[in-house]
Amino acid sequence: MISTSAATRGSVTLKRVSPQLLQSFNGLSTLSPSLSSLVVVQHIQPITCRRNFSFTSTNPKIHEFFPQKETEKVRKTEPAWPHPMYTEEQMRSVEVAHREAKTYSDKVALLAVKLLRWGLDIATGYKHEHAAAKHKGDLAAAKKYAMTEEKYMIRNVFLESVAGVPGMVAGMLRHLHSMRRMKRDNGWIETLLEESFNERMHLLTFLKMSEPGLFMRTMVLGAQGVWFNALFIAYLMSPRTVHRFVGYLEEEAVITYTRQINDIEAGRLPKWEKLEAPQIAIDYWKMPEGNRTMKDLLLYIRADESKHREVNHTLGNLDQKNDPNPYVSEYKLSQAQQPHPTKDLAFPRPVGWERKDII
Repeated sequence: MISTSAATRGSVTLKRVSPQLLQSFNGLSTLSPSLSSLVVVQHIQPITCRRNFSFTSTNPKIHEFFPQKETEKVRKTEPAWPHPMYTEEQMRSVEVAHREAKTYSDKVALLAVKLLRWGLDIATGYKHEHAAAKHKGDLAAAKKYAMTEEKYMIRNVFLESVAGVPGMVAGMLRHLHSMRRMKRDNGWIETLLEESFNERMHLLTFLKMSEPGLFMRTMVLGAQGVWFNALFIAYLMSPRTVHRFVGYLEEEAVITYTRQINDIEAGRLPKWEKLEAPQIAIDYWKMPEGNRTMKDLLLYIRADESKHREVNHTLGNLDQKNDPNPYVSEYKLSQAQQPHPTKDLAFPRPVGWERKDII
């Protein structure tokens, strides 16, 4: 019997074992049934002390870390909320935009987003392109600050793991509030839960390409616990402020994914240039043939984030208790012929719709 303590002495000790000795062990295992489970360790990698954020596949063909389990009778499970169709022109027309903070509530929301962005940048090692430009002459420093496929994937996984929380918290609280008041919610709950579902699909897509390590899982666990409870209390106090906060947060998400798309087009992310989107993304967004690369996937995700930006800025402009949700409402004939809020990108309004224009 070979003890585990002996096996962990390292490859230096194992190199001293002669080929004849190994052959004799293998011979004994064929003679004695009790030794048939003998395992010969050829090499043991030394343990390195580094934080395992994630392991990202570098193969253009996706290696799915969490493959779908086959069952005896179920063939396929469709998404509860089918995704609206986007055209390539609509997705490419998405632009970075910012809504000016006008009220005290807006300013509080914007400040909170800036603080959160600062903390997230530190946690995920995110650096803007100007950080690398400052150290252009220093190759080591430029390499340190430049974003890579692995750094972007770490950020995306962490970002999407908490992005699905606000919609779920808001939808849950409005659901309970509707039952307490014994009144309808006017369609807000469905849109909020659908937004949360959409963010989770972003996360599941990235998880098909990256397996988070223990350190990343611990970070997500801690962040999700703090994030959920903070939003729970904040939404009870001021739903309008939370919607504005999420709108500003989605503005940052659009910036992040725009930079990733630009880096791919500039050739700074060679591993992603021909990387194929996983099947879960193809099915969910109904990605057409010939438009299923990583860049196409990021275009879809950025378009989703731009829609969340618009939706939350719009909801932040409405009467939180009495106004109907304009994204699931049927408009009168006079308004239906005019631009109005929709689930798709037919009439984009990056900074949100004003109440007087839609209610």
